Amino acid sequence: MAPRESPAGQPTTAASEPTATISTATASARQAEYLVFYADGKQREAENAVARAGGTVVSVDSRLGYLMAKAGTAAFPENAGADPSVVGVSPDRRIGAATAAPTAGRPAAAHRASGKQARTEPLAGRQWDMRMIGADRANLKVPGSRQVLVGVIDTGVDGKHPDIAPNFNRELSRNFVIDRPTDDRGETLDGPCEVSSCIDPVDVDDDGHGTHVASTIASPINGIGIAGVAPGVQIVNIRAGQDSGFFFLKPSLDALTYAGDIGVDVVNMSFFVDPWLFNCPDNASDSKKQQLEQRAVIVGMQRALDYARARGVTLVSALGNGATDLGHPTVDRQSPGYPKGSERVRRVDNSCLNVPAESRGVISVAAVGPTGRKAIYSDYGLEQTDVAAPGGDSLDGPGGASPTRGILAAAPEHVLRAAGRIDASGKPRGPDVVRDCTGGSCSYYQYLEGTSMAAPHATGVAAILISRFGKPGKGGLNLAPATVENLLFRTAAPKSCPSPRNFVYRSYGQNVTHDCRGGTDDNGFYGHGIVDAWKAATVEP
Repeated sequence: MAPRESPAGQPTTAASEPTATISTATASARQAEYLVFYADGKQREAENAVARAGGTVVSVDSRLGYLMAKAGTAAFPENAGADPSVVGVSPDRRIGAATAAPTAGRPAAAHRASGKQARTEPLAGRQWDMRMIGADRANLKVPGSRQVLVGVIDTGVDGKHPDIAPNFNRELSRNFVIDRPTDDRGETLDGPCEVSSCIDPVDVDDDGHGTHVASTIASPINGIGIAGVAPGVQIVNIRAGQDSGFFFLKPSLDALTYAGDIGVDVVNMSFFVDPWLFNCPDNASDSKKQQLEQRAVIVGMQRALDYARARGVTLVSALGNGATDLGHPTVDRQSPGYPKGSERVRRVDNSCLNVPAESRGVISVAAVGPTGRKAIYSDYGLEQTDVAAPGGDSLDGPGGASPTRGILAAAPEHVLRAAGRIDASGKPRGPDVVRDCTGGSCSYYQYLEGTSMAAPHATGVAAILISRFGKPGKGGLNLAPATVENLLFRTAAPKSCPSPRNFVYRSYGQNVTHDCRGGTDDNGFYGHGIVDAWKAATVEP
């Protein structure tokens, strides 16, 4: 599930979603589908293991090394997983399928952002985050190249929003999920399907999370609302999350492989793969079926990330909103998070991974508030935090909580109406929502906070670097992910641990202590430092 963000002033922790266990009664009534990951070179042996376990192989993905299989018995995962050729088995909570085949190349955009014009967007004064990282200056110097594609792997993107549409690449965008009105227990999940097929168009976001992320990355300089970190690049919606915010394994794999296949330059992943917040391959408190599923998430996502990265995709992830030292986790209270209500308390340790934030090859981003301190909700860790970026913190300042200490970015009007955040006439019902009616038509923006808001700042800076140093290649400009990572770290503004290192947060009458480890150049709160768009726009190669 996406590290769930809330309107600024109401921080929430990340909620993960669980393994849907298929009961014997359910299994006997229908064939369930599974992703069966096999060891290198062991496809044939895994196919035989599937057959012996009573399953049928439906298809093979040789790129990531897994079989899609059907089986009608609840014992199938354990029986198939007992074979040494099988390294993980996950039920496919089927929420998606690819749309039309990818279009070769990168089409020319219909609109061009006027990044060189020295003008201020109407709501720029509210964007403390852009001033913190120098993006307000950088986007006048290097707004970003139209040849750079940024993939937003999220809940969708409102491609018709006036402050996103000029940079939205509809032709390359894809939706890999199918809306599900109810969950496996018959409880409301996504709610009624908005279209007859239950497959939302590629320019729709019924959650709002992905739209906010896309806006922070690349809202254009067009005299409307705000400007993003890289207002000249193109946004590609690569949807892997449901309306309800869950991100399951198969759509996440599909999204990453698609990004690699079409030549996306950098992807933003402000989510973790459900249903487990921490994926533990051998947790004694988990059943064998649950262990196999968690192994499948770890192995499958690593293969998909490696596939995309090998094809030039820089991988950026939100670190998480659990206020946890990911190098020393002790308790997971949120897993399994699907179906809702399945959560239980279990002990965890550093062998358990938050995916994709702790996967190899991923740039993981912690969040800071307006004063530059690590946000109270942000996860951290010496080995886990690569960089930090503005994510908002409603408590980071004098007086009580304020929503304006969050990150302001675009919001779909229909989502705000459904949530009761604007009235029938379109007027915002609280300070967390802002309306801009410049030019006669109105667009909406919302303050949110979370590491989901921090990651797109880093993604935008990566897009600036690719715009400057990328070379012509598949689909446009290419820059090796290792080079992007090195430049991102080089240009970040180093920030030391607080003194004392055991920093005490005062939150609603309670004190919470987080321990920062490491030195100025690399530590658990800020990694290599707070990303800096201006340095990225001016650094020498």
